[in-house]
Amino acid sequence: MTDLDHRRTRTTVTLAGADGLPLAHEDVTVRQVRHAVEFGCAAFEVADADAAYQDLWLGLFDTATLPVYWGRYEPRRGETALADLTAAARWFTSRGVRLKGHPLVWHTVKAPWVDRLPLDDAEQLLRGRVRREVRDLAGLIDTWDAINEVVIMPRFTNEPDGVPNAVSRLCARLGRVEMVRLAVDEARGQGTSPRLLINDFDLGPEHERLIEELLEAGVRIDAIGLQSHMHQGARGADQLLEICDRFARFGLPLHWTETTLVSGDLMPPEVEDLNDFQPDGWPSTPDGEARQADDVVRHYTTLVSHPAVESITYWGMGDAGAWLGAPAGLVRADGSPKPAYDALRSLVRGEWWLDPTPARADAQGRVLVEGFAGRYEVECRAGVAVVDLAAGGDAVEVQPAR
Repeated sequence: MTDLDHRRTRTTVTLAGADGLPLAHEDVTVRQVRHAVEFGCAAFEVADADAAYQDLWLGLFDTATLPVYWGRYEPRRGETALADLTAAARWFTSRGVRLKGHPLVWHTVKAPWVDRLPLDDAEQLLRGRVRREVRDLAGLIDTWDAINEVVIMPRFTNEPDGVPNAVSRLCARLGRVEMVRLAVDEARGQGTSPRLLINDFDLGPEHERLIEELLEAGVRIDAIGLQSHMHQGARGADQLLEICDRFARFGLPLHWTETTLVSGDLMPPEVEDLNDFQPDGWPSTPDGEARQADDVVRHYTTLVSHPAVESITYWGMGDAGAWLGAPAGLVRADGSPKPAYDALRSLVRGEWWLDPTPARADAQGRVLVEGFAGRYEVECRAGVAVVDLAAGGDAVEVQPAR
């Protein structure tokens, strides 16, 4: 059994009235409303989906990644999708969902109109794009993939239209460290204190060396983003923990930002670039769905067991619109949940969750709350107190309010 005790809280919550006196012998209800660990999902389609799909999403996840790819967000200079993105962000935040924007700087899903400009002009536009998005969305989206896949950026030009890629060329000019500095400094320059990640599919020594160089150069990142698209089969527990240990040595939280597990035939192991495998049809199968359910339980339980892991994001809940057309969702294209959805929910909102639980305060107004660290509501006749309880268990005092 994987040890998850470090994720649990055992906290004495003291209820006090408006006069500061303890609310003695009050009947209370304690309920968990979200985890401290961010259980997230790419949520590009959720705000516009039907109610049943939205309920499935909200019944499992508490953190959403929203798309802010430059080429789609600003397909023509000065014409942005701010209104649509703001509406989607408000839909989530009104339901208590935490948000992350993805990504501020990337050489893919590029804005072709930028590529045709002189590189100095493109650099200034990129800097302005970072500042604008962080500023415009502050208070809604305050966590960002500041830069995506920079390890490969200087040598992967991504020029399907034959026009030299401005972001790749700029990275080649500046170098990877200074390219990350550009993204981070411009994002921090708005005075909004965003939480910034460097995000990459490279889980090997080249990514580690880059992080070492960034820290030595004084580039401050807040978390390390690790992608894990497992179209060719799940990583085992030993491999996951080994990766976590290697990246945890930097003393930064680890975010597993892009998790994918397929429920159909696995991609052949000889495929090196996942983008090269796009079959004509890739169905979900009963055997694949059973395997996916086992894999998702093992994957999440292993990552939650590692103390450096702060966030796990599944890369899209539904098969409809899944990357590469893979049967990678937890929900089929017809909207029905797969066994993997139920298996993951039985952990995140079951075994690791505290449903509404009755309790009674003692003579000093104290109630013991035991569960996974996270946000809790404590309700009594005086009202509801919302409190974030950390792992471990320092005592806290709260005042319920109506």
